[in-house]
Amino acid sequence: MLPYPKSFSHIGLSVPDLDKAVQFYTEVLGWYVIMEPSDVENDDSPVGQMCRDVFGNDWDKFRIAHLATGDKIGIELFEFPQNEKPENNFEFWKTGIFHFCVQDPDIEGLVEKIKAHGGKQRMPIREYYPGDKPYKMVYVEDPFGNIFEIYTHSYELTYSQGAY
Repeated sequence: MLPYPKSFSHIGLSVPDLDKAVQFYTEVLGWYVIMEPSDVENDDSPVGQMCRDVFGNDWDKFRIAHLATGDKIGIELFEFPQNEKPENNFEFWKTGIFHFCVQDPDIEGLVEKIKAHGGKQRMPIREYYPGDKPYKMVYVEDPFGNIFEIYTHSYELTYSQGAY
């Protein structure tokens, strides 16, 4: 029996400044705060123990905030005291996540807003099917170096045959 498709719950992003990241993602992408920035300590609380299970014992504390998207996907923002920005945050050839994607029909307007808030446009806006379907995409970067993509249409519409 084939497994049923699982729903996407959330993604975790590491940032050097939690407060600035919350401001960027709420003001630029419209995500909303579901848990204000708070401290997590390496202690015997249930959260402290869970984090030890994940990070091991060699940490003291970090800050975290929880946001949500318009389609109820969670965004965990982490600020670790020893945060290091990689020299190249786009090592796409290495195993691991190298981007996430958001959807907005006003791709040009969102790119300008990202740039106005300290982010970067990494490439020109491109059409997937020029002259056939109005689907566009672009890679951008938040002010902290996290790479993400913008689509004008849903993932399913963009890649399925005969849609739109």
